[in-house]
Amino acid sequence: MIFSQVEKLQPMKHIKIERILMACPMCKKNQDKKYRPFCSKRCADLDLGKWLTESYSIPAMETDEEDSISTEFTSNGSNLH
Repeated sequence: MIFSQVEKLQPMKHIKIERILMACPMCKKNQDKKYRPFCSKRCADLDLGKWLTESYSIPAMETDEEDSISTEFTSNGSNLH
């Protein structure tokens, strides 16, 4: 854009955007701004506890490639330093 074109642009009219409030992911109550996206400190702490104890996880499958790499360096003592 050329600066002269920017000066000709008119400011946008004031647009009202409504925020969609989701339910607390732990107990499904309404969110509190202070603890968003949770409804309370208790629910936020419960969620943090699940992360810290590894209750939340992403399932993964081991591939043959990963297995062969680990055995490649441990099967022969000459590869170790």
